[in-house]
Amino acid sequence: MEKNDHFYRSGEYLLKIPGAKREHMSILLKSSLKTIARFAKGYLYEGFHEKHAREAAGILKGIEHQRGNIQNHDKKRCDEYATEVLGHKHFAPWLYVYTVISGQFKEGWIPDNYYASVVVPKIKGEYGKMSSLNTLNTALFQSDSFPDVLSYANGVFFDKKYQFVPKEDAESVIFGDQDRAVFKLDSSLQGKGIHIVTRDTFRTDHIQKLGNGIFQRYINQHGVFEKFTKDSVATLRITTMYEDNGEVSVRASYLRFGTGDDTYVKSKTHIRVPIDVKTGTFYDVGYTADWNMVKKHPTSKLPFAGNRIPNFKSCIDTVKKLHRKVPFTRCVGWDISVDIEENVQIIEWNAGHNGIKFSEPIQGPCFADLGWEKLAKEPDRKGK
Repeated sequence: MEKNDHFYRSGEYLLKIPGAKREHMSILLKSSLKTIARFAKGYLYEGFHEKHAREAAGILKGIEHQRGNIQNHDKKRCDEYATEVLGHKHFAPWLYVYTVISGQFKEGWIPDNYYASVVVPKIKGEYGKMSSLNTLNTALFQSDSFPDVLSYANGVFFDKKYQFVPKEDAESVIFGDQDRAVFKLDSSLQGKGIHIVTRDTFRTDHIQKLGNGIFQRYINQHGVFEKFTKDSVATLRITTMYEDNGEVSVRASYLRFGTGDDTYVKSKTHIRVPIDVKTGTFYDVGYTADWNMVKKHPTSKLPFAGNRIPNFKSCIDTVKKLHRKVPFTRCVGWDISVDIEENVQIIEWNAGHNGIKFSEPIQGPCFADLGWEKLAKEPDRKGK
């Protein structure tokens, strides 16, 4: 081997570059690793966008059967907007869906995969992940609006003040004057990870097997919701935005009902009803999980028209106040309910990839004034 020849081990491969100096090799190796990382990231993102394309295509097929195919001129506008404004044609499939639901193409729409891959990393970074850790609610918000009563994390039970609770005392803390409660696992999504627990069936060893999560009081919902579905608690989604000037604005809202004998709202079987963000009034039409339009709840057979969210102003004021306590998560989806005494109950907050694909075609463009379409061309928060 020549004097300046060096061997470098990378994974299972032994590299030899004749005449290379050690410091040059270090730079070369770092450059190669960055290239590989960029390639891997690109590959993963392509898989991500393909998954979104399949989901959008499935929805589009169903709604086109109901409302007719997307017009060629609208599809062309979607393609042009995705490519020229948002930066890639793989953002077009969700624009097709929005267009057919809305009945026309609208500039300013944010495709769901653009929101996830571009907007969320730019306006939230790692901070959005905090909302998946339910036990942080008290530390972050110091609010009685959360129905939280007890947490379990990493082998320990503790109360809202983060005081240790012996496992033999957990039952009395959880149930109090109620016979049932809700146990919600961390990072629970789309109704998954939610367990209805009762005083008779509660076992600490079962909870320990399920994993980290939080116990919440079972909400006795307001009569406006109860008449539609008695077996599950309806949830109101309010999407808020923390503005550049420190103000908090409401961008969209809809109500989710369970159906059949569901004991909690499930994404596969729910009904979504858009809510007027100014008045709290129900839209006349709701949407099933496969986007069929319905004017009545399929279980109770009651019409949506003529109803209003009780104490809606307090709902809005509450989520605005809470969002000001977490300004680092710029866009948040709040899932709330209103109980029988009209108290606002925050079931959970979603600061990661909070869903926008329902509200955008029906109430949107919800974010057209924020310049999100330019984010793909901007460096991230680390300047890369």
